[in-house]
Amino acid sequence: MRTPPDLILGTAMWGWTIDREGCFALLDEFYQKGGRRIDTATNYPINKNPSDFRRAEKLLAEWITTHEVTDLEVIMKVGSLNNMMTPDQNLSPSFLMICVEEYENLLGANLACVMIHWDNRKEGKEIDTTISTLQRLGEGRWKIGLSGIRYPEIYAEVLATHSLDDLPVELKHNLLYTDYERYAPLHERSSFIAYGINAGGVKLNPKGYSSKASLLARGGNPDTHEKLTSQLNDLLATRAILPSNRGLELNMNQLGMLYAAYHPGISGILLGPSRIEHLTDSFSWLQQLYTEDYTLLYEALENIEA
Repeated sequence: MRTPPDLILGTAMWGWTIDREGCFALLDEFYQKGGRRIDTATNYPINKNPSDFRRAEKLLAEWITTHEVTDLEVIMKVGSLNNMMTPDQNLSPSFLMICVEEYENLLGANLACVMIHWDNRKEGKEIDTTISTLQRLGEGRWKIGLSGIRYPEIYAEVLATHSLDDLPVELKHNLLYTDYERYAPLHERSSFIAYGINAGGVKLNPKGYSSKASLLARGGNPDTHEKLTSQLNDLLATRAILPSNRGLELNMNQLGMLYAAYHPGISGILLGPSRIEHLTDSFSWLQQLYTEDYTLLYEALENIEA
C-alpha cells in the first residue's frame, strides 16, 4: 500500500466559528501529535467581516511567538485582497514583495511555502512574471505553490520554462466534486493536497448540525445534499464492504479522508477540525486506513452519484 498522506491543519474557520482558545488548543494537540504542516491564507476567515481580515494568520503567529516554535511548515496563500468572498486579488511583483517580507517577518523559519491563491488570469506573461518574482524572492528558502487556479493548462505552459518540480497544489476533492482531472496538465510536476474533504461540512445525520456548523456558517442548506447522504448511509449499511463487521459508525470526515487517502494522485489532506476530538479522531482514522484494507469501500465511494 502507498505511503499515507500528510495531514495538514487548516485555519479557514479560525476567528469565525473557532475562537482563540479553540485555535490554540488545536495547535497544541496537532503539534504534540507530530503535526507540522499548517495551511492559512491572507483572507482567512472568509466570513464577510472586514474586521476579521487576516485574523487566522495573526492567531497562528501569536501561538508561534508564545511557544517559540521554529519547526512548523506553514503554507501561506497570498493574493486575495479581502475576506468578502470576492475574486479580488493582486499578484503584481510589488504586492508580492510586500507579502513575502511581511510573512517572512511574521512566521520566520516556519514559512515553508508561498502559494498563489485564487488566480483567474489567463494571460501567460502575467503568470510568468508572478512565478519569476516568487522564485527571485524565495531563493530556495520556501516552495512556491498553487491554490484555486482557474486555468491550470496555462500555468502548465508557463511552468514548462521554469525549474519547479514537486509543485504543491491544493485542490478541492470530495464526494460531491473533485478538481483532480481539471488539474491534469499539472499532474506530472505537482504533489496534490486535497481540501474540502467533508464537502463543506455535510453530515450523514441531518440532525447533527450545531448552530456553529461550518456548512450553515457558509450559508449551505443540508437538504440539498440529501441524495448523497442517503446513498452513503445505504452504502455503510452494507457491512460486506468493510474490512471487519464491528459495526463502525463512520462520519463524513472519515469517508472524505478515505476518498482522498486512497486516491493515487493525492499526497496531502487538509483537515478543518473545530474541536480537539475531531483532530485526534482524524489521526487515529488515518492510522486505521493503513493497518486495515478499505479498498472495497473506496471503490464503492468512487461510484457514488452525488
